Parts: sequence; structure tokens; C-alpha cells
Amino acid sequence: MSPVDEDKSAEQPTEAVSPEATAEAAAAPAPAKRGRKPGSTAKKTRTVELTLTVTGTLDGEWQADLSHSGSRVVQGLPVPAAAVSRAAAELHEDISKAIETVLDVARQQHQARLAELEAELSAVKQKLADLQEG
Repeated sequence: MSPVDEDKSAEQPTEAVSPEATAEAAAAPAPAKRGRKPGSTAKKTRTVELTLTVTGTLDGEWQADLSHSGSRVVQGLPVPAAAVSRAAAELHEDISKAIETVLDVARQQHQARLAELEAELSAVKQKLADLQEG
């Protein structure tokens, strides 16, 4: 193209645009930009998946298992019932109430068993005393 042709193309009138078309173009949503929103100072937070499972029996024997991202880190670690109770109290009141309910049942069973053993011990002591008198 010659320099004269370039000047002519630059001078050619552009297509007439109606005010309605301009308003429609302005109202159309702009394409979404990728990345963080401007002004956001939030950082992407990495999460760590740890699963602590505490299991107990009504005999009062408790154990803990710990998994990290699906692989077991600790398995079958014995944990005292008092430590379970304290940890539950630290975590949340609802957790603490649920665990204390289980611990109360265990305490009642142990108290009943203790009463049975004390009665049995008393009976054995009486029999022993009877054997020594004779």
C-alpha cells in the first residue's frame, strides 16, 4: 500500500454507532478476570488433614489413633480416661458432655463391680475366720 492510500484509509469515515448500541455495549458484563480480587489481602490457606480417633470401652480403657492425609501416624496408643475428659473439655462443651456421659456409665459400672468384690472379699474373710476358730 502506498503512503497516499494509507492517508485515505485513515481519513475514511467510521461506521456510525447508535446511542442504543453504545448503551448495550456498556451494559454488557466485562469478561471475568482471573486471580484474586483487587483489594483482597486474603492469602490462600493450606489446610492440614489430621484425624484423631479416640475409642473407649465401658471398662474405662481408652486408646487413640492419629491419621495424616489417610496414612496412620499413631495406632492404638493407650490414653487415660482422665486425659480424654480433659481434652474433651478443652475442645467443646458438646463434646465434653457426650464423653462425660460415657465416663459416668463406666464409673457406675466400676462402682457396682467394686461393691460386688468388697462383698465377696468380706465373705471370704468370714470363711477364713471361721476356719481359724475351729
